[in-house]
Amino acid sequence: MPRRAVVIGGGAAGLGAAGGVKAVDPSAEVTVYTEFEDVAYSPCGIPYVHGGEIESFDKLILAGKQAYVDAGIDVHYETKVNSVDVAGRSVDVAGEGSVPYDSLIIATGFDYADPGVPGADLSGLYYVKNIRRAAEWDKVIAETKRAVVVEASPLGLEMVTALAHRGVETHLVDPHPYALAEMADPDIMAPVQDSWRELGVHMHFNTSLEAFLGDADGKLRAIRTSAGEIPVELAVVATHKTPNNKLAAAAGLQLGSTGGIVVDEGMRTSVAGVWSAGDANEIPHGLTGVPLQGLTGSHAYAQGKVAGANAAGGDRTYRAVYVPWGTPAGKWVIGGASFGETTATALGIPYVLAVGEGISRARYYPGVRPIKVKLLAEPGSLRLIGAQMVGGGEGIKERADFLATAIKFGLTLRDLGSMENVYSPAIGALNEPIVTAANNGLAALAKG
Repeated sequence: MPRRAVVIGGGAAGLGAAGGVKAVDPSAEVTVYTEFEDVAYSPCGIPYVHGGEIESFDKLILAGKQAYVDAGIDVHYETKVNSVDVAGRSVDVAGEGSVPYDSLIIATGFDYADPGVPGADLSGLYYVKNIRRAAEWDKVIAETKRAVVVEASPLGLEMVTALAHRGVETHLVDPHPYALAEMADPDIMAPVQDSWRELGVHMHFNTSLEAFLGDADGKLRAIRTSAGEIPVELAVVATHKTPNNKLAAAAGLQLGSTGGIVVDEGMRTSVAGVWSAGDANEIPHGLTGVPLQGLTGSHAYAQGKVAGANAAGGDRTYRAVYVPWGTPAGKWVIGGASFGETTATALGIPYVLAVGEGISRARYYPGVRPIKVKLLAEPGSLRLIGAQMVGGGEGIKERADFLATAIKFGLTLRDLGSMENVYSPAIGALNEPIVTAANNGLAALAKG
């Protein structure tokens, strides 16, 4: 009898898991349940459709529904899983009843944290997630004159820029002293905020949201903050991502300190026969062991592949993460790996700092942009432990990927100071900014 694998969730983790099962056991019966109308689209691309960089939401869909039929993956759209019975190895599905499984993979994703203020039931509050709803909200944005983005999270940064590009009077409200303050350093974010000012964005930092205010028809008309009222017609709620763990908790799976599902290197949960992947999980940081939750789509997909392969009898592992990250923000691109000064200081991690500035191309080549690189190294050994960057767009992603790998394998400032780099006027300058930063740090240490 073929293996029966059930996947709950149709995002990157869920479809990655479904594909992982079929790769190891092509004869397996794989059923995916999703509450949405589509699977395997890129919610991360939604802000760029809103901003006009991508021409349509159709571009965000990875493959048509027939592709999953052809792959032998049975996707049940707009179908809710009510509960999981781990003892009986079955799931209760709305409209279908009890469905048995041999292997279960939970990929239920994330929810946005509740803003925790009155008025959250008003119309005019937009939670960026579902592609069908995004298409509807795009029409609303076209008619909107004033909008607010609640919290300068990674999504918040993208939506601030998108709304400003659409000509909407855009406000940003955040309780921290600067944007992305829980991840990035203030000097990295300073040029981003300067570019937002150029775009006409109104930034309200050190400001708490107190209420959404509606009119007699139940439509959003303003928000009340600790600094006063701001009239708006649209609020993009970009609060931090929290794990959608209701099914897992009810089934008795172990949850961690972040609220995410605890898994081992094979994505196995605390219950036999159940794996988990994606934003519902928590994963340890490679250096500190601190549990992290709500990572990126690439992490979710990779975890899904591991979970699916192992649920089908394979033997794959997913290691602790060193978190390369990056995103466009305003007229800049920011990024990094592991952590920066702010996080290291908050965790009590000692470091030495190396900073360098360079350019993205040869100085005489059209389109050259500045790049700033910050490297954090362990005192004494000078082993790299973190990095952050801001630049004009080119190479931030690739440098973040490389620096995460450098941290993972223990490269030092000395290694980076003598590394080779590509020189080609159109794509890279003679002096690599990472090398410049590392050598600046070494020179500063030599001076005592």
